[in-house]
Amino acid sequence: MSERTIEPLIVVGVDGSNHSKEALRWAVAQAAMTGGRVHAVMAWEWNRNPFAIGPTAAETADAVAVTAEEAARRKLADTVAAAVGTSPGVPVFRRVEQGSPAQVLVDASKEADLTVVGTRGYGGFKGALLGSVSQQVVQYSAGTVVIVREAQDEDEDD
Repeated sequence: MSERTIEPLIVVGVDGSNHSKEALRWAVAQAAMTGGRVHAVMAWEWNRNPFAIGPTAAETADAVAVTAEEAARRKLADTVAAAVGTSPGVPVFRRVEQGSPAQVLVDASKEADLTVVGTRGYGGFKGALLGSVSQQVVQYSAGTVVIVREAQDEDEDD
């Protein structure tokens, strides 16, 4: 029987929302229990305007895309620090990838032992039980998915 030499990989989707922070905290706790490592993954999208004319518009679009990626990197770093601190006790790697959030997470799930998402992110309806990204990850993930619910909001009437 061969022994596993690489610690389990837990991929967690992060968008800065409270739901994703709760998912990240859960993933770090799970990694601590299983001797795993965490990849906190944030996706960013940039759609270049196909009707832009001239090299100046293209150069501006490229500069804005770099700025958008850098903003995502900063947001991910801030979110990880806010959720689990700077020394969470397990390896937490930050990954920023261009693409739709659902597709980025589904692709990342192919290398993961476990994928973790919050019930919903910033988009959608506040009362939604499951956000569109979480739904797509559950449907198309290459492996096991855990959906972590955010603690009940104090200001909700439920």
